[in-house]
Amino acid sequence: MLERIVIDEAVRELRPDVAVLAMTAEGLVNGPSDDRTREWLSEAARASKASEAEADPHLDAWRDAYRAFGSKPQRTRPSVDALLRRVDALPAINRVVDAYNAISVQYVLPVGGEDLDAYQGAARLVRATGDEPFDTVAGGEAAVDHPDAGEVVWRDDAGVTCRRWNWRQCVRTRITESTTNTLFLLERLAPYPLDRLQEAGDDLAARLRVISPDVRISSRLIGEAPW
Repeated sequence: MLERIVIDEAVRELRPDVAVLAMTAEGLVNGPSDDRTREWLSEAARASKASEAEADPHLDAWRDAYRAFGSKPQRTRPSVDALLRRVDALPAINRVVDAYNAISVQYVLPVGGEDLDAYQGAARLVRATGDEPFDTVAGGEAAVDHPDAGEVVWRDDAGVTCRRWNWRQCVRTRITESTTNTLFLLERLAPYPLDRLQEAGDDLAARLRVISPDVRISSRLIGEAPW
């Protein structure tokens, strides 16, 4: 999967500074949130408050990116922005999701987690045509939505896996307690340092090894920018 992940040229034209650290973790043993992963969330929340992360220039870069493809970031927020606004009550979901949400908050970085076995074909970051299917829930029932034309989305061969770049994940690829093989996407825009992006990836890998000591982890930096 890693070698086949691509950022489409139309997205690069919109934001030449985009870089994604893609990571696969195979052989995970997930399960319900526990005291350790709840503490990771609490530690990340405390660090966020201490650094006043909502004023971080990386958040401003993401808000600008959303505006560039026609989305209003006050209504559909970048994932890390939405998490930071819930920092007083970060939800505990399961061990693996808790781990990557804690990394997202602590490093002020959008981080997506996907069930690798649910993928059909490779992940790719593109600008939508508007007719791609997006599996979601509406009114408590399964539903199929579609992105706006020109919207930046992650997708595979079956449809959109995450709308508005990193705003909302589809149902099909969500990480559950039974997930064993995962794909993580850590996304950066300038002025976020590439070495900080790698540090966040290393920290996530370390936490996954705490959860599952025998996990097999691989990573690849995509779209490396010169700054």
